Amino acid sequence: MSVEHLSPASTSPPASASAIRDTPPAGPGPVIGRALQILGAFSAQHAHLSLSELARRSGLPVSTVHRMLADLLAWGALERDERGRYRIGLRLWEVGALAPRGQGLRETALPYLEDLCQATRENVQLAVREGTEVVFVERLGGSAAVPTLTRVGGRLGITATGAGLVLLAHAPAHVQDVALATPLEAHTPFTLTDPAQLRRVLARTRACGYAVSDRQLSLDTLSVAAPVTGRSGEVVAALSLVVRHRSMPTGALADLVRTSGRAISRALHAGAF
Repeated sequence: MSVEHLSPASTSPPASASAIRDTPPAGPGPVIGRALQILGAFSAQHAHLSLSELARRSGLPVSTVHRMLADLLAWGALERDERGRYRIGLRLWEVGALAPRGQGLRETALPYLEDLCQATRENVQLAVREGTEVVFVERLGGSAAVPTLTRVGGRLGITATGAGLVLLAHAPAHVQDVALATPLEAHTPFTLTDPAQLRRVLARTRACGYAVSDRQLSLDTLSVAAPVTGRSGEVVAALSLVVRHRSMPTGALADLVRTSGRAISRALHAGAF
C-alpha cells in the first residue's frame, strides 16, 4: 500500500484553502466559473466522463454543460475519446505546463532528482504547497522501490507526509492554524492528528532541517523530506524520499535529502526562482 494516497479532486476548492491565500483573487465571472466547474469535475479517478457525469459532478444542468462543451472542445481544453466520453485536452496541458511552480521548478530540479533516484533506487518526489494541500510536481521511482500511488499533479493532505510537514513547517502562521484546526483523518495507528503534537513536529522540522513521516499513511512506508529554497531564501518546495519502513536508517536518508535539497536550492538561486 502506498505511503501517499491521493485524495480525489473536488469540484470546487475547499473554503479553508481559499481563505489562506496570500492575495485572494476576484471571483470568476459566470461563464468562466461554469467552465472551471466543468474542468474541475475531472480527477485521476474520473479522467473520462460522459455528458451526464460531467453535469452531475460539476453540479450544472445538462443543458448548460452541453452548450459549453463546444467551446471547450474547440479551444482544446477537452477532447472526446473513442467512446464519446470527454477527457482533458492537450491544449490545457500545454498551458498548465507553463506554471513556474510546476514546469520551471521541475526542469531545474530534475537532474538532482534523477541523481538521487539512481543513488538510492527509491521513490524521489518534489512537491509544493497549495493552501493546506501538497501538490506533487515530479515523481521518480526506482525499479525496486516500494509502490506508491503518487502522481504528478496529485494532491495530498499536508500533515501526514514528509513533504507536507516540511512545507507546513515553513508556511505562514495563519496557514498552520487553518491546517491544524481542520479535523485530520487517522489513516493508520501512527497518523498524527493531535494539533499540539503536530506543532512540536513542525518546530523540530524547522530546527533540524528535515521531516519524517513514519507509517502515517500506510504501515509499510516511511518518507523523509527537506526544504528547497528560492532566491530570496523562502521555502518554495520540498524534496522527499519514500522508502519501505525500516529499510534504511532515517539519519542516512535525511543526509541525502538535505544535500540534494541544498543542491536544488543553489540551482534555483542562480535562476529565476
